[in-house]
Amino acid sequence: MYSPNGEVTPVDLVSVAGDDLHFWWRDGIAFPTLRPMAFTPAMSQELGRLTACVIGVSGTGSVTAEQVCRLGFGRVIGIDHDHVEEKNLNRILNTTLVDAQGAQPKVHVFADRINLLRPNPFFTPIDADVMTRRAVLAASQADVIFCCVDKLRARMVADRLAAAFLLPLIDVGVAIPTRVTPNELAIAEVTGRVDFVFPGGSRLADRGVYTSASLQAEALAEADPAAHADQVKAGYIHGMPEQGPSVITLNMRASSACVMEFIARAYPFRQQSNRSFARTRFMLAEAFEEHEAESAFAAKSTPLLGIGAAEPLLGLPVLGPQEHE
Repeated sequence: MYSPNGEVTPVDLVSVAGDDLHFWWRDGIAFPTLRPMAFTPAMSQELGRLTACVIGVSGTGSVTAEQVCRLGFGRVIGIDHDHVEEKNLNRILNTTLVDAQGAQPKVHVFADRINLLRPNPFFTPIDADVMTRRAVLAASQADVIFCCVDKLRARMVADRLAAAFLLPLIDVGVAIPTRVTPNELAIAEVTGRVDFVFPGGSRLADRGVYTSASLQAEALAEADPAAHADQVKAGYIHGMPEQGPSVITLNMRASSACVMEFIARAYPFRQQSNRSFARTRFMLAEAFEEHEAESAFAAKSTPLLGIGAAEPLLGLPVLGPQEHE
């Protein structure tokens, strides 16, 4: 980069997020076309120079964070404002009964255990709601964002963050819809969804993952949960309030697909173009997996594209400099 007076500042990395993820390193400029092969030590070596951000370090999030840490990312940022409870010990990795009894922050519990993997700490815990200035600025320093949340507002923030800072975003979700039979409630399907979003392409909003109406409904449910108790499904299993569902196997299946999506984009190995995999959904009851191409979604223009840390952050006044955490 050149300053107005002609001074030169070297750039270590130029990254471009599209259907594939491209990384050009200053020290590899003599061999710009050589990319590491997936699943090799060369891939691990490059990952050691990158930073991943995992938003939500709970059900799918703790599994996703575990994978990116053990894959070898040089730095991992975890964002979560919740604390450990006994009801979620069956699906959050690295948590114990002692953590639940002490209501320890999920992200700090994860950091304490995972940082033992290496000589120096590499996992940075951000104990904050993603709808805070601190969380957004922390996430902006990553090279890729993994969104592993169950709140639409958090997905909206991740969506905006990816557009503003030109970052790839991989969003994962699971669900267990039910059906009513003559005698009982039965499982209709066991599903998982992975969406890959890149700057300038279709966003989560464009794909209907959230809408203004669904965001308003979520906000109302949080403000007056009693009034919405009979209208909003609770937990993973639709139609059946369940505070401690046994879903770690489903979470692991979805989280693996989430991280594999990143590998497929950064170190392509698929026989088809990555553009055919904008969204992946699996249905375990049907033993079926389907894919939707980027062309299946209409990308709407957004004024957020590439604005970086312009104020107010992400175009949201609540994230302005006046915010106090």
